[in-house]
Amino acid sequence: MNRAKRTEIFRRWQAANPEPTTELAYSTPFELLVAVILSAQATDKGVNLATARLFPEASTPAAILALGEEGLRERIRTIGLFNSKAKHIIATCRILLEEHGGEVPADRRALETLPGVGRKTANVILNTAFGQPTMAVDTHIFRVANRTGIAPGRNPLMVERRLLRVVPRPFLQHAHHWLILHGRYVCTARRPRCAACLIADLCEYPDKTAGAPPAAAAG
Repeated sequence: MNRAKRTEIFRRWQAANPEPTTELAYSTPFELLVAVILSAQATDKGVNLATARLFPEASTPAAILALGEEGLRERIRTIGLFNSKAKHIIATCRILLEEHGGEVPADRRALETLPGVGRKTANVILNTAFGQPTMAVDTHIFRVANRTGIAPGRNPLMVERRLLRVVPRPFLQHAHHWLILHGRYVCTARRPRCAACLIADLCEYPDKTAGAPPAAAAG
């Protein structure tokens, strides 16, 4: 895919949704960190239901640590893998208090030392909480980048690095969320909704579903 196509793709997404953001509910970087840890193999809707109960009672590392692992488990047990997630969050809270003054660090290396935080989670925090132009490549972004031809790669790290190289700079800040939302609601895994796609005429996927709109309608 050439630069002109990529630029037009992101221009259309920007026009349709100028300020995209995560669908996880949060009000501080720490709340976002907890929500993202909980979101592994869980839906954003399910996480939001759990954090709507948790955060009014405990929304800081000290407050969650005061609940203890058992108390936290009881408040997030509707989330898949809640036992291991509670263990990770409690350990993360302890590290944040002991090593970072209770604040979430805006640094990838520091974030990746936290239990339950890998590269993808760190990128979400850096992008969404701290405004850094990173790419958290989940299954949606991996699929969209490969299927459309925007940034093909054999694994998430290859796709991440390629996206950072090829996405036009004016769109880097929000590209992560445009790609996720496109994969979640339009370019779905089993049957992409090509007829409703803003970029159907630019996408290089050879097996488009029937009824893709012409270029004029897509713009």
